[in-house]
Amino acid sequence: MAKVSIKDVAAHAGVSVTTVSHVLNDAPGKRITDSTRDRVRRSAAELGYAPSSVARNLRLQRSQMLALISDEIATTPYAGRMILGAQEAASKAGWLLMLVNTGSDSEFEAAEIRALRQRQVDGFLYATMYHREVALPDAVGEVPTVLLDARSSDIAVPSVVPDEVAGGRTATEELIRHGHSRIGFVNNVDDIPATHGRLQGYKQALKAAGLTFEQRLVVTGRSDTEGGLQAARKLLSTTVRPTAVFCFNDRMAMGAYHAAAELGLRIPQDLSVVGFDNQELIADGVRPGLTTVALPHYEMGAWAVDALIARIEGREPDGAEHAALHCPLVVRKSVDRPS
Repeated sequence: MAKVSIKDVAAHAGVSVTTVSHVLNDAPGKRITDSTRDRVRRSAAELGYAPSSVARNLRLQRSQMLALISDEIATTPYAGRMILGAQEAASKAGWLLMLVNTGSDSEFEAAEIRALRQRQVDGFLYATMYHREVALPDAVGEVPTVLLDARSSDIAVPSVVPDEVAGGRTATEELIRHGHSRIGFVNNVDDIPATHGRLQGYKQALKAAGLTFEQRLVVTGRSDTEGGLQAARKLLSTTVRPTAVFCFNDRMAMGAYHAAAELGLRIPQDLSVVGFDNQELIADGVRPGLTTVALPHYEMGAWAVDALIARIEGREPDGAEHAALHCPLVVRKSVDRPS
């Protein structure tokens, strides 16, 4: 059987070859009626016509390749789902995703970006290990770019981050829901968006429940297990200790577990704990299992790819240019009513 050509589709639909090309390639800015588009697509389907992606890419001067440039994401145990979300979204759309881990080396990063541009990469996902504000490297130039788990002062660059405020509110609300009114917050000492956003969410939840915010119930430390231990030890050694603690992340929450053990406090009978990140090696590894708020890594990766492809193709994205995605609660066994 002879292969169906674009001319066959044009003749079957009663339109020009150019019109068929514009419809099947979703060419932007072409004034073609919906009825004509439907007729062309119906003719292509009936005849079994499949346009050549190679020819289409040559015409559009595209490689159908994207690159994810990250500082240390590829080496972190809990952000693999961000890469998976990006890969699956790219594959679903018929694009190939490449991954470059720079190790936060700016010279290496610039060299890799230049090499990718020489290979005609159509767009970049510029990702960071944690939510922070960044400046795009000059090497990116005019190549379409979307920020992943990061934001820029340049609002023209699309970005996707976790909704830190809502996440902090969710964590605190879970403790309030179980009847706690004296809730401590073990926060990160670093000046980053997550530190401020989660504190804001904590305050919002207290206010909504009619509880008074007390500065003495907020302690800060390094965002690791030792920092959590030191901060929680200070918080739990006060005369009127809190009955529950919300921790900036799961590593700090593990430190809070150690502090509670030192003081002879049982979790959750004597102290309820909620973390943030859903770092499963910790949250599933401690006993009892840690109730925590999950970062939407997979969803952020997928959102970033969809937004980038839309930008490359000159289409309007499905949502806003800047997204803050929902952070869901993951319930385990570390929260109970106050004794």
